[in-house]
Amino acid sequence: MTTGAMTAAILGAGTMGHGIAQVLAQSGLTVRLRDVDAGRVDKGLTEIRKNLEGGVTRGKLTAAQRDEALGRLRGETDLGAAVGDADIVIEAIPEDLELKKKVLSEVSRHAARARVIATNTSSLPVTEIAQATDRPERVLGLHFFNPVHLQKLVEVVKAERTTDDALGVALDLIGRMGKEAIVVRDAPGFASSRLGLVIGLEAMRMVETGVASVGDVDKAMELGYRHPMGPLKTGDYVGLDVRLAIAEHLAREIGDQFRPPLVLRRLVRAGKLGRKSGEGFYRWDDKGECLGPAF
Repeated sequence: MTTGAMTAAILGAGTMGHGIAQVLAQSGLTVRLRDVDAGRVDKGLTEIRKNLEGGVTRGKLTAAQRDEALGRLRGETDLGAAVGDADIVIEAIPEDLELKKKVLSEVSRHAARARVIATNTSSLPVTEIAQATDRPERVLGLHFFNPVHLQKLVEVVKAERTTDDALGVALDLIGRMGKEAIVVRDAPGFASSRLGLVIGLEAMRMVETGVASVGDVDKAMELGYRHPMGPLKTGDYVGLDVRLAIAEHLAREIGDQFRPPLVLRRLVRAGKLGRKSGEGFYRWDDKGECLGPAF
């Protein structure tokens, strides 16, 4: 069976989930987008339509390609209906270890056909998540990056019992999506989160201690090191609450270099989570466009 003949179930219709569903549908797969209530599913499908419409407007795809992708998508609230005939299941729910274990344990009881059961996590232990299922050999991590339809990288995390067959299916799928893969072992922070976070946390400490302004710290990395987006703006884009949770996890697992700066804790406590709340290190409008540094 080729990836072209696959049915995929995406669990979670939020930013990451609907982004993954969109790219898979554009790659020719039949896709089930599942969330816990119809409102969330409808919102995810609406965002996909808006993204595809934007692609047509910018000349990145044709109206026919848009319609074909939308025709491959179906929303679901019932877990069994979403994963029952799926060849690959990708969980994209909130970054909560116990929640991910619970959901994938339920998935493994329904998804007898699945050759891959994947968790989209940026730092949580994939081997521990896999052990909550009845088929840990099929479980691996697929760490996508936001926005999914634009970012080229997918970090593949091989757990202790992941088989070569499951890894091969995942790598074939990533190639079909037109993306690039790196394969890492199941270590805290993997590769991308560990590297990206340590830069982001140091950038926050520099702002906190008055070394440079928010805008100038980001400009240093964008112009000096050719990063497409500075570390502080990246944090706003990812979500500062997500950054904080990952930092706390890696501080426990690896050491004090990942200790969250006070400025990060203060922003999260104030509900200033970045792009999704309208303010973090930057201010953002209702369309998610950056309005400039917040301080």
